[in-house]
Parts: sequence; C-alpha cells; structure tokens
Amino acid sequence: MVAISRPESGPSADTISRKKRSFITAQRATCQHGSMTDSRVLVIGGGIAGLTAAALLAKEGVPVTLLEAHHQTGGCAGTFRRGPWTFDVGATQVAGLEPGGSHERLFRHLGVALPEADILNPGCVVDLDDGSPPIPLWHNAAHWQREREEQFPGSSRFWSLCSAIHASNWNFAGRDPIVTPRSLWDWRQLLGALRPGTIASGLLTTLTIADLLTLCGCHQDQRLRRFLDLQLKLYSQEPADRTAALYGATVLQMAQAPLGLWHLRGSMQVLSNRLVEAIERDGGQVLLRHRVTRLHRATDHWCVQTSTGASTTMDHQAADVVCSLPPQTLPTLLDPDSLPAHYGQRLSNLNQPSGALVLYAVVRRDALPVDCPGHLQMGCNVPGSLFVSISREGDGRAPTGQATLIASVFTPTADWCSLAEPAYQERKGRMLHAIQEQLNRWLGLSDEDWLHQELATPRGFAGWTGRPGGIVGGLGQHPARFGPFGLSGRTPIEGLWLCGDSVHPGEGTAGVSLSALNACRQLMARRGHTLSVQP
Repeated sequence: MVAISRPESGPSADTISRKKRSFITAQRATCQHGSMTDSRVLVIGGGIAGLTAAALLAKEGVPVTLLEAHHQTGGCAGTFRRGPWTFDVGATQVAGLEPGGSHERLFRHLGVALPEADILNPGCVVDLDDGSPPIPLWHNAAHWQREREEQFPGSSRFWSLCSAIHASNWNFAGRDPIVTPRSLWDWRQLLGALRPGTIASGLLTTLTIADLLTLCGCHQDQRLRRFLDLQLKLYSQEPADRTAALYGATVLQMAQAPLGLWHLRGSMQVLSNRLVEAIERDGGQVLLRHRVTRLHRATDHWCVQTSTGASTTMDHQAADVVCSLPPQTLPTLLDPDSLPAHYGQRLSNLNQPSGALVLYAVVRRDALPVDCPGHLQMGCNVPGSLFVSISREGDGRAPTGQATLIASVFTPTADWCSLAEPAYQERKGRMLHAIQEQLNRWLGLSDEDWLHQELATPRGFAGWTGRPGGIVGGLGQHPARFGPFGLSGRTPIEGLWLCGDSVHPGEGTAGVSLSALNACRQLMARRGHTLSVQP
C-alpha cells in the first residue's frame, strides 16, 4: 500500500491550499508540454491487488509502473522480521490456491508457479468461550456437515440454503461478470454471466445472513448466531445481521472442499514476490519508496506526483491510473478539478472500517497444547474476539522448538493516531496484557513460555500501510454496499480505475485479486482489447 503521511500537527489549511494550487499549476504547465503518445499505466499501491493488476497489464504488453511507498511490497499481506523470527503483517491464510481458484487461475495465466502451501484441516477452530466444545471447520465437506449437525442441531435447512446460494455464486463468478456495472460494456459482461439460478439467488440481494436464519427457523439458536457473528466479522467486517446473504453464504464455506484455506510455506511475502517476478519479467517496473502525494487529470492523461524522500519529488505521466489504495484517500490526492462533486460526496460518506490490535509473539512450542491447530478463534468480551495464527514446525517462520503466534482483535480506530505518547503507551501496554492474559488462559501458557511479544495498533498500521487511521479490511459487506450497490472499479473520472478490498468481491488476497482482474478487463476493453483468463 502507498502510505499517506498524516502528521498529528502540520501546516495550516491556507498553506496546504497554496501548495496544492502551486502543484496543480506546475503540473498543468508540465503536462501541456509533455505529450502522452504511449499507453503507460501507473498502478498505485504494492499490495496483492496492485501487484496483480500490474502483472496482468504487463502480461498484455502494456507499459506499466507500480508505485509503492514502502521499502517492500505486500501491504497488509506482507511480512517483517525480528531476529530469527518472521511475522506475517496481517493476512495469515490464503484462499484460492485450489484448481480453478482465484490465485491458481491468475498465476496460471501469468505463467508463474504457485507458492508451496499446505491445506488447512481444520481451516480454523472456533471456541465460543461458553464452556461448550470448540467447533473445527473441517476441510472435508462431509466431515463439516456432521460437525455442524452435532454442534447446531436443527440448522440443516440454513446450511443447505447457504450451500445452494454458494453454488450459484460460484458458477456466476466463474464467468467473470462485472457486478457493479457503470457502462454498456460492463452491463454486457453482467448480463452474459446470468443464468436462471443466478437470477433466483439474486432475489436475496437485499437480505442478510440473519434474515436467512429467520427464513429457515434458526433465528432463536443463540449459539449458532454467536458462531456466525464471529466468523463473518473476520471476512466481511460485519456481524450476521449486517452481512449480505449472498456474500456470507460463500465465505462461510471457504474452508471446505473443493475450495479451502491454505498455509504458505516460508511466509505470506512469497505471494507478493511471485507477482513482482511476473511484472518485471514482462517489462513492467516496480518502484519502491515512491509515495504518491498528488493526482491531476490533464486533458488526455494523468500527472502523478510522488515523494521519494524528505525533499525529493518525482512526476510521472500515464494514460491510465489503477489505484489500489482505500478509496477514502482519493479526496486527499485528487485536485478539485479532477474530482466530480457527486463522486467526492460519495467517497466522503463512506463508512469507517475497524482498526486492529495485533500481538506478534513467539512462544516455546512444547508449551502449546498437543495437536494445537494453526488457526483459532475465541469469542471473549475482553479484549474482544481473538483470531490466532500459530506457525508450524519447519514452515520457515521460527527456529526449531519455537512458534510464532499472531493474535488480532478488531478495535475502533478512534483516537489511536492522535493520542499523546504517554497515554498511547499506557493504553497499548494495557491491551497487550489483556490479550496475553486471555491466551494464557485459553492455551494453558505461563508468562515464562513467551520468548518475544510486541503489539501493533492502528497507529502502527497507518504508518506501515498508509491506510487512513490504520483501518484494516474494506468497507464491510452490508447489503447496501454489496455487489451492484458497491463501488465500481470504473470510476466516473476518465482513466482512473479502482481495485482492492473496498471493491467487489471484497476482502482477502483472493478477493482483491479478482477486483484487480475486473479493473484490468475494464481498462483493456476501454482500449479496444480483450483480457481473458481461462477458468
């Protein structure tokens, strides 16, 4: 992701306005004298979405340059090291590596080998912290069916309905529709992908997962509802009564065959590295430490300003810009002449996603429970529902006999980025202690079993990823923002395209990869070319 600096104090609004006007005037002069005779594309942000977009365009022979503010690619799916330990920054599991899955399709199209990975079985174990048995999400569909019948008696109608919706969704998605149509070409892609089953499930577009529970007579099962709230919050930023039924029905089955969740060997960074290899192999550029500070639309091309140091700036020109940043950043980057009033208003009204507290720790492996699963979720009131990822022996993240442990909990971004340092450190220490206390109780650990621990807050994520306020994830898959009601990859601004976790189909590396594919297909169609990826 490209980082946008947000100092706690800075120049006055008049000073910023004068600087912005000066930039626009200078850019206009530059752009008027610089002819854009080529078809260059600039991709902003080096997370999985931006890397996928750049790789797809380079594969098509398009001159493409990716601009990334950080010293490495990966964004929220990147990694960092502490001595002998490697930590995944955000994402710790991957979907879409199975035959026909999102990553498998795209990597096959790009001619890049898939990273080595192991299927997660179970994909996760959920502990509701109510004294009842934990719930393993088995990869084998039959095993999962038996498990949920035992765990949630009388819920079979709900799960059958979710399965039917998911099957319809999957067949529909396999035809690469543009679900948020904004042009005649978009509409043709959408209508061409429709089938009777898709139209039938489309009648549920405005419903939530909680509505499905009511339809199936399961709405009084509080244990089932608790389980759904925990799982859906991970993937949609929303609980069951605010998650679109069409979205939730699919993410609830991502761990089961023929799909699946995967654990990458080495680290999550290997996914980004493979995409960088594809970009550079096909003639594209990846420029690190290039922080985008301004975007200006000239008559027939874009002028993009980047900061490469304390006082060094560079100007880039391109026919098109593909932006993978959170859309909330666009009003701060675009000059007023480039941003239509109605679109600026919509961006200003976008909801604020959650932030996250993430504990990066190392523990003695022999202190963990026997057969401890790699991914766990526990519903607790303080500090909140925890999602925990534990490395495997020999997976490249920790020395033999040790395990990295990453535990995350959602938190409002609130004032994390503006707290005075003493108050910030006090709150940070208090939350670290609360998380460790729960993990000690849950996993049977003692304070002596911890070899390393540090806590990341929204302030840290704002610095690492450039996301405003340190937000994680996209806009949330509420029916009012899902599918045709969401943001489109095709913006109303000529030559500006969006991808990432705020654009359909949503979060996760597989989801943002598909958003990149859709944006690139739209861009290439606008140029009179067809970008097609085989199923």
